[in-house]
Amino acid sequence: MGQSAYRTHYATEVTEAEIGKDVTVSGWVDRRRDHGGVAFIDLRDQTGLVQIVIYDEEIARPLRSEFVVEIKGEVRARPDGNENTHLTTGKIEIVARDVTILAKSDALPFQVSTALENESENKLPGEDTRLKYRYLDLRRPAMQRTIRMRAKMSKAAREALDEMDFCEIETPTLIKSTPEGARDFLVPARLIPGSWYALPQSPQLLKQLLMVSGFEKYYQLARCYRDEDFRADRQPEFTQLDIEMSFVDQEDVMAMAEKVIANIWKSAGFEVKLPIPRISWTDAMNKYGSDKPDLRFGNQIVELTDYFKNTPFRVFQNPYVGAVVYKGGASLPRRQFDAWQEWAKQRGAKGLAYVQFEEDGNLKGPVAKNLSDEERNGLKEAVHAENGDAVFFAAGRRETSQLLLGAVRVEIARRQGLLKPDEFALTWVVDFPLFKQADDPDDDDVAVGHSKWTSMHHPFTMPSADWIDNFDQDPEHAMSDSYDIVCNGEEIGGGSVRIHRDDIQNRVLKVLGITPEEAQEKFGFLLDAFKFGAPPHAGIALGWDRTAQLLAGVGSIRDVIAFPKLGSGQDALTGAPAPITDAQRAETGVDYDPDEDED
Repeated sequence: MGQSAYRTHYATEVTEAEIGKDVTVSGWVDRRRDHGGVAFIDLRDQTGLVQIVIYDEEIARPLRSEFVVEIKGEVRARPDGNENTHLTTGKIEIVARDVTILAKSDALPFQVSTALENESENKLPGEDTRLKYRYLDLRRPAMQRTIRMRAKMSKAAREALDEMDFCEIETPTLIKSTPEGARDFLVPARLIPGSWYALPQSPQLLKQLLMVSGFEKYYQLARCYRDEDFRADRQPEFTQLDIEMSFVDQEDVMAMAEKVIANIWKSAGFEVKLPIPRISWTDAMNKYGSDKPDLRFGNQIVELTDYFKNTPFRVFQNPYVGAVVYKGGASLPRRQFDAWQEWAKQRGAKGLAYVQFEEDGNLKGPVAKNLSDEERNGLKEAVHAENGDAVFFAAGRRETSQLLLGAVRVEIARRQGLLKPDEFALTWVVDFPLFKQADDPDDDDVAVGHSKWTSMHHPFTMPSADWIDNFDQDPEHAMSDSYDIVCNGEEIGGGSVRIHRDDIQNRVLKVLGITPEEAQEKFGFLLDAFKFGAPPHAGIALGWDRTAQLLAGVGSIRDVIAFPKLGSGQDALTGAPAPITDAQRAETGVDYDPDEDED
C-alpha cells in the first residue's frame, strides 16, 4: 500500500513483522527528543507515527519540527519497558542509516504536533489564525480524521445509491438566476455584455429536467451557493448530496434515504435503527418549539393558553402562552435568572418570565405574585413540575413564543449535560405547510414571488393530496408533500414530491404572486420541458457539511471543510473576496450600458 519512490512502507505499516528488515519511510518530523548522544524522531505521515532512532549526532542536529524527511533504516523491537501502548507502532522503532531532508520548515505560527493531542498544553490559536494557515491546521490529527471521515461518508453514500441503481450526473455551476429562497451569487458574462450567470443555490430545476429526460434515478454531491447574511456557522458555498427519483411518492423517497443514511452512519462507526421515527411539523412546533427538534432528551413544551385564558396577569393575556420546566432549577441564584433574561433578549425577546417551586412547595418568583390563587394552586400539575423545579414561560405570537421556548429547552439540556455528541436522535419531520407568510419576522429567507405568501420549501413543491383542489383558496392552512430529516436539533436534509402538472404549477405560482410572464422569463425552460411528458417525481438533498459535523462531533461545519470561509464570508487563506483592477472590471462588462451601445 505504501510503496512509492520515497517509501517502502507507510509509518503504521512498519510492524513487528518487519523486525530485522530494511525499510524506507517518509513524512514530517512530528517531534524530536535528545538523550545523551541519541536522538529520537517521531516521523508522521498520513497514517500515523513511527519512532526513528538516530545515533549520529551530526545527522540529527539539523532536524526540526515539520521538516520533510526520507529515512532509510532497519526495524528493531523497542527495548523492554520502552513500548508505547498509545501507538500502533509502539513495539518497534527504526534505526536510521540514511536521513535525507526533502524540505525544511520555518518556525510554525502554531503547533501541529501529534504529541499535543493528549497533553494539557494543546491550545489552538484563534480561528482566524487557523484558517490563515489552513494547510498547517489540516496537518493536525483531529483535522485529518474529520476530512478522511467525510471521504468515507461520500464512498458510503455512493455505494448505497449504486446498489439502488442510481446514476451520478453532474449539473452546471453557471446557470440562469431562478427564485429559490435565497440571493444568488451572480457572475458577469464577458462575452455577452450586460448578461449574467448565477451560481446554483441547488440543482433543483436541473435535476427535475433529468427526470423529464428519463434517467429516473439521479444523484450527485453538488456544490451549492447562496448569498445569505453572514452567520457564525453558515458558508456561502456548501455541498449537498442531491437525489431525485421518478415514478415515486414520499414513502419511496424516505425509504431510499433511510438506506443511504444508515450506510453513511455506518461508515463513521455508528448504527441507525430503521425505520427512522416521524413527527408532524405541527407536533414538532407544539412540543419542541422547533421544526428541527432535538430528541436526545424529553422535556416537552406545555401549552398553557387555555389555562391562562382568564388570567389577571397582563403578560399572559396573549394568543399563546407556553412553558418549559427546568428540573432542579428552583435553587439557582437570582443572578442566574437575571442572566437568563439577557440570554432571551439576545434572541429578540423582551425577557423570560419564570417561577420557582421551592422544596416545601412554596411558589415564588416575579410571575408568582401576578397570578390568581386558582392559577397558582394548579400550576405545578399543569406544567408537570415537581418541588425544586423552575418553570420558564413565553407569551405572544404562537410561533415566536414556541421558538423561544424551544431554544430554552435546548439551553437547559446543554447546561444539564444532556447534549451528548456521540448520541444521535434522527427523526423525519413531515406534513409541512405549503406556504408561509413572506413578512414573518422569525424567518430570514428571501421571499419567492410578490404576494403575502412564499414557499415553505420551494415553488415546485406538490400540495398534499387533501389540498390539491383548494390549496389556493386557503394558503394559510394548505399542506404539502414535503419532509425534512433532522438529527440532534439540526436539519440535515429535506425534500418533497415535485409538481409535474402545469395546471397545479400555475396555481401555485399565482398564490406566490408570480405572473405567467415572469415565470416564463425565470424558469420557462422547466415549464416548457414539462409539456413533453413529465413523470411524477420526488427527491431529497442531504446537507453534507452539517451531516459530517454531527458525525465528527465537532462544534462547527468549518471543522469538516478543507478550506472554509470565516463567518464573515471572507477567506483568511487567500484573501477572497478581493478588489479587481480597473482593467479586469472593464473586461467583465459589469458596467455595460445598452443605451451607450445604441449610440
